[in-house]
Amino acid sequence: MHHSVIPRETHSNFGFFLSVWDRWFGTYRAQPELGHDRVEIGIPEFSTPNEQRLDKLLTQPFRNDSSLD
Repeated sequence: MHHSVIPRETHSNFGFFLSVWDRWFGTYRAQPELGHDRVEIGIPEFSTPNEQRLDKLLTQPFRNDSSLD
């Protein structure tokens, strides 16, 4: 759920092995809002087919929003 496109889900469930940290800091979520089968993951700006090309995937960490086409 940490990779969901819904911001409040993105900012949750940081603990990999223990959920105690997320429970302690209030970032724990038991279920995705749309359910596990329908959760949408990824970064919307990079979800287009054009952004899935190898050259685009390799340069994504180095580009800012203004360079997206």
